[in-house]
Amino acid sequence: MIFVVALGPITREVVGKTLGIEAAIFAMSLMAIFACSRLVEQNLVSIDPGVIEAARAMGASRIRVIFTVIIPEALGPLILAYTFLFIGIMDMSAMVGTIGAGGIGDFALRHGYQRLNWEITIAALIAIVIVVQLAQFLGNWLARRVMRR
Repeated sequence: MIFVVALGPITREVVGKTLGIEAAIFAMSLMAIFACSRLVEQNLVSIDPGVIEAARAMGASRIRVIFTVIIPEALGPLILAYTFLFIGIMDMSAMVGTIGAGGIGDFALRHGYQRLNWEITIAALIAIVIVVQLAQFLGNWLARRVMRR
């Protein structure tokens, strides 16, 4: 939430306003870019350099090393990282409802919390938890299928 508010002046320059769907999309995009680049970097750096060096020693070109060593080695952890990123974006989308972007967070806040209608608040919470758990299950299942361990 602090990031969305801190981006206010930049959002106003780029989008023209600080509230609404467009402002939320801009802030969430920047947040997702930072998170995604960090997750990809961490997973690519964790690949054993000896494996890459062995492939290069056997005469593999750089592009072949990328497609036959780096991507297969990093694919499982990358799937888990993207699962984490998806869940983070779900969290962000619920938070940007407070700046008028709509969505389930806005629905839970306006129609549930502010009107003291706890049934709506709990229903929205359950919906978010179900989506997150399905994403986590799918991400774990896919990662297990591609990992070599």
